[in-house]
Amino acid sequence: MTALLWNAGALIVALGILIAVHEYGHFWVARRCGVHVERFSIGFGKALWSRTDKRGTEYTLALIPLGGYVKMLDERVEPVPEARRHEAFNNKKLWQRTAIVAAGPLANFLFAIFAYWVIFVGGVPTVKPVIGEIAPNSIAAQAGIAPGMELTSVSGIKTADWEAVTLGIASAIGEEDLLITAYSPETMQEREYRLALDTWQYEPDTDSPIITLGMTPYRPAITTQLAQVMDEGAAQQAGLLAGDTILAINTQPVSSWDDIVNWVQSNPNQALSVLIERDGGQQTLTLTPGTRERDEEVVGYAGFSPVFEEWPEDYLYDRQYNPLVAVGKATERTWQLVHVTFAMVKKLFTGDVAIDNLSGPISIAKGAGATAGFGLFSFLGFLALISVNLGIVNLLPLPILDGGHLLFYAIEGITRRPVPEKVQEVGYRIGSVLLMAIMAIALFNDITRL
Repeated sequence: MTALLWNAGALIVALGILIAVHEYGHFWVARRCGVHVERFSIGFGKALWSRTDKRGTEYTLALIPLGGYVKMLDERVEPVPEARRHEAFNNKKLWQRTAIVAAGPLANFLFAIFAYWVIFVGGVPTVKPVIGEIAPNSIAAQAGIAPGMELTSVSGIKTADWEAVTLGIASAIGEEDLLITAYSPETMQEREYRLALDTWQYEPDTDSPIITLGMTPYRPAITTQLAQVMDEGAAQQAGLLAGDTILAINTQPVSSWDDIVNWVQSNPNQALSVLIERDGGQQTLTLTPGTRERDEEVVGYAGFSPVFEEWPEDYLYDRQYNPLVAVGKATERTWQLVHVTFAMVKKLFTGDVAIDNLSGPISIAKGAGATAGFGLFSFLGFLALISVNLGIVNLLPLPILDGGHLLFYAIEGITRRPVPEKVQEVGYRIGSVLLMAIMAIALFNDITRL
């Protein structure tokens, strides 16, 4: 219940920020084009709070936080006094109407740049994309990629971290091959590798794109020594302490942390004889793992965590730039997101990406809650991602969206006369149906993932 409330709260905050940014883009440009804005609303339905400024614009926070709108003076909606016709949206020049409509998605892209700028100025600990293991006979192995190599670009995207690697791989969905550039510390050279994707099996909802290609990111080795023992857990009740090293379970030697995990998870509520080393001596304790659910299966749980070996110093760095350089880096990362998202939308319509990969509000809520729990920079990164997606979705040429309006204006620019209102009305109805269908599919996908 707590997790549900946390996710819901994070979703409301995230949507509130992104909707405000999008609508403010329309609002800001509309005012500068001389259009009177009657209402700026975040949310739909009953107003929870409202205020009217000196220029007659009402600012509203409404009950349903799933959207927002900017209501402008418009003769197509209601009669406008002759003295105020020059303030009506429909009487503005084509380029002004185009600028007002395009400003919403543009504001989302600018917000993403701002979010990444804050992240890069503040500095984030970053792990270089160094490969730890290559699965035998995998796609990566067949291409000649080896453990210890550092990925420097994927699909033309520079990869300073694993997030960029994931973006690059995702952009190759539906392609015949994937071009990766990697640096080898053995040869001290950088070269290109072409990975054939004809046998690639990847489910975005459940799989890591990196793992499915046969590459495992480098991580420090996990020892069999305990770093932490949880209070009142099975391990503490057994007498285990932080600093203990597990040598054997049920007289069977353990050589890795995976061995310990397998023993514990496979024996819920079953007593295990655990041989440990403590302060230079050995002793045997009895551990009876508790239980927890994992993927609708009951597994054993001990309540301890291991000691990790230290990271190599040259594998870690703080990705931090001065404010001026950070502008370029933030713009580059945002462009990467825009490029990959456009590619995914295109492949969704061509069938290269399955429609069951669409995500809706439940998935967004989970993502918002998870990233909010990791801190401000993680949450900002999530907001940047969703903001870019929101901007791109609004540019789709569906008449009910900003992209549909821009399509009508493009036609008007070519034909030198507005698209007939009846045609626009039919387009709005069709666009509404298609948008509702897409939203229903996304929501259905969310529910099936619960």
